[in-house]
Amino acid sequence: MAICSVMLTLGAADNPVDHVVNHPFWTVNGWWVWSSHIGNLVLTGTIMLLFFPRWAARIGARPASDGNARFIPADTGSHLFEVFCVYLRDTIARPVLREKTDRFMPFLWTVFFFILINNLLGLMPILEFFGLVLGFAAPAMAQAHRSPFGATATGNIWVTGALALMAGSVFIINSLRTLGVGGFLKHMTGGAPPYMWPLLVPIELVSTFLIKVGALAIRLFANMTAGHVLIATLYMFVSMSIRALPVWGSAPISIVAVVATIAIYFLELFVAVLQAFIFMFLTTIFIGQLSSHGHDDAHAHDHHAAGAGRPAGAHA
Repeated sequence: MAICSVMLTLGAADNPVDHVVNHPFWTVNGWWVWSSHIGNLVLTGTIMLLFFPRWAARIGARPASDGNARFIPADTGSHLFEVFCVYLRDTIARPVLREKTDRFMPFLWTVFFFILINNLLGLMPILEFFGLVLGFAAPAMAQAHRSPFGATATGNIWVTGALALMAGSVFIINSLRTLGVGGFLKHMTGGAPPYMWPLLVPIELVSTFLIKVGALAIRLFANMTAGHVLIATLYMFVSMSIRALPVWGSAPISIVAVVATIAIYFLELFVAVLQAFIFMFLTTIFIGQLSSHGHDDAHAHDHHAAGAGRPAGAHA
């Protein structure tokens, strides 16, 4: 009976946020040494280190005797990995970064897959699984949601903030490296006349150092938190109806809640991929925006216009 109570508490707590927020597992003098989100971050890094180098090594490693089939990875993991990498590089990043694409792709790929895996791990009932295991030995820990792994690390503003700071460091340092300090400050003026600089430069500096970084952090955090809170709330309805109503009253509520949860889970799978893509895409856009002058774009436009005026078949 005690175990059933623990399972019910884990599956549908009265506070749905308990399934989303970070929970300490190991503390020393009040300091969190290990928590469920730290466990998921470590698990994500371990998955990437174990599988990604092996998949990458198998791409293009087949002998020439296989004919055209040698260009297709032999195993499903490598094939899927290649599809994601090539699409992100050639379709998303290259039109924005152009000749700088290959320099930034290792970072952009890492950001995308790190966020994606964390988002997907957050959809798995890892927290509840460890809670059930701990429920046999330590029911109090299970009821407090103390688990070495589980929940969604990207639903933690500190995690998304750290990711956004790393992304911000990349596009700001690259801008300073590419344009120089003078070019960077000139970029902040947006080509406006000097009497507008006292107004534009502070706005652009705040936009670059705070708004862009903050948007990356808050967008990922809010989207990953909202869906999980909704799912936990539906499970909360099941728990409350079972405790407060007879079977004939709680059964319809439970069925509706479970069906709705399944539908939302499919939506959450889409959101997990979408938010990883958006974070990587916005980082790419910011890198491109802060690494070129307005006159560079004008020069490219003039060059394209000049090329369009050539007769068909003419070459430079």
